[in-house]
Amino acid sequence: MKNYQKYTRQYFLPPKTESRWINKDYISKPPVWCSVDLRDGNQALVIPMSLEEKLDYFKALVDLGLKEIEIGFPAASETEYTFCRALIENNLIPDDVTIQVLTQSREHIIAKTFEALDGAKNAIIHLYNSTSAAQREQVFRKSRKEIIELAVSGAKLCSEYASRAQGNYIFEYSPESFTGTELDFALDICNSVIDIWQPDKDRKVIINLPVTVEHSMPHVYANQIEWMSDNLNSRENVILSLHTHNDRGCAIADSEMGLLAGAQRIEGTLFGNGERTGNADIISLAMNMYTQGVDPLLDFSNIPKLSQLYERLTRMTVNPRQPYSGQLVFAAFSGSHQDAIAKGMKWREQHDCPIWNVPYLPLDPSDVGREYESDVIRINSQSGKGGIGYILENKFGFNLPAQMRSDFGYYIKGISDMQHKELLPDEILSHFKQHYVNISEPYRFVESHYVQNSGIDAVVTLMKNNKCIRLNGHGNGRLDAVSNAIKDGLNLKYSLLSYNEHALSVSTNSLAVSYVCIRDSNNNYYWGSGTDNDIIISSVYALLSCVNKLINCESQDK
Repeated sequence: MKNYQKYTRQYFLPPKTESRWINKDYISKPPVWCSVDLRDGNQALVIPMSLEEKLDYFKALVDLGLKEIEIGFPAASETEYTFCRALIENNLIPDDVTIQVLTQSREHIIAKTFEALDGAKNAIIHLYNSTSAAQREQVFRKSRKEIIELAVSGAKLCSEYASRAQGNYIFEYSPESFTGTELDFALDICNSVIDIWQPDKDRKVIINLPVTVEHSMPHVYANQIEWMSDNLNSRENVILSLHTHNDRGCAIADSEMGLLAGAQRIEGTLFGNGERTGNADIISLAMNMYTQGVDPLLDFSNIPKLSQLYERLTRMTVNPRQPYSGQLVFAAFSGSHQDAIAKGMKWREQHDCPIWNVPYLPLDPSDVGREYESDVIRINSQSGKGGIGYILENKFGFNLPAQMRSDFGYYIKGISDMQHKELLPDEILSHFKQHYVNISEPYRFVESHYVQNSGIDAVVTLMKNNKCIRLNGHGNGRLDAVSNAIKDGLNLKYSLLSYNEHALSVSTNSLAVSYVCIRDSNNNYYWGSGTDNDIIISSVYALLSCVNKLINCESQDK
């Protein structure tokens, strides 16, 4: 690409780091979670949420188990202020939930913020100012000293207003655009704020180090976090927090590596909503821990319901490939993948396996409210017999013999290829019944009678064009006798090759289902299926389905 020369690295490396975090292979406990959906997520919407929509969203966040929820910037607009007041005055904040509000380092804004919080039991006052070299030079045109004075002034004001207010207040400070800030300066300004607030074990402060804009690879951010964590004043009384954006597509990696490097808290949004490319997706972070055997202490057991609520309230859409949440993340269209999944699921049933280890599925879909039949095995022209058979068996109870699965699989793939679309489970069942089950043209079964006589004598009555036809045959079993009656009576040449049967369900009134395969004199195979409450009749239906297919094919060839 042209013009690449005008870009250069805009991040700053720490003076020295040991990169101890790199020796850890997973996150052993969940962080403190803080949702910023109602600030970062809401301010990025084309149509910001109404008061009623914000209240619905807040309730959903509480239901997920989030204990810290940023509700916006109450001094920035009347809507934000009203939302804060509605939560407090209507007692909508559970006692174990702490709301968070954002404020700049200006006295009139801080004053308005505390006014909005009047009556709140627990609140985090989130003070911020931008510290990056680019912001200092281009926007504020202030020196390092002046930027520190701005932060210190705001910290003092927060302490003064909190001392006169009722409620439990926690302080948080963010050097906005931390990733574009020289590390020594970021440390100086954070320590200056910490020294003002004087945290202790009973009243800790939050230092939040945001990836306001992603400038580096995730390991660079992790080294920055480790160095800051090693050098912050009163570190034992500081909760180190991360707030990552996704400009380079690395918000999740930034957050995870940052946690390994010493961070204890995550600010993020559902589905990664937020300005530009969005924030770290709390769902992905939490589920990444979950699939490593760590309880994230958040409840994402019904992601489809959560997706619907999110799309309704934000008017955004969840990407079909969004990790854990998208419509297609568990879908397998490939025949080989479907076969491996189906065999893996069968293996689990046979071995009563307590550990999840199914090929191509890093997570049990049912753990997040998804269904195997409709979400995992998806059928199109790329699918194989295994997936198609899996759907018929697990959703509708038809356990096809292996060769019949292959026959039906090619039939379904041909339909999907011709129609250029995915086939849904009900469509697959419909095609199966149309093409295989109880086929009654040109001959319809009416009744049969049997007499044991050195084998079985059968009298079979069929109907064609409203005329009854009575056929007689002898065989070593009932189906063999019926088959011989049909071959002799209709002058057909075929061999009865295969017969299978099972109950279609476990109920006492369940249907019996039979599968039959015949081969004609030209070595063509015909599969048929029959269903009835009587297993003998179902087998005759299956045989007659094969015979009718044979006759129809022969008449088409003439």
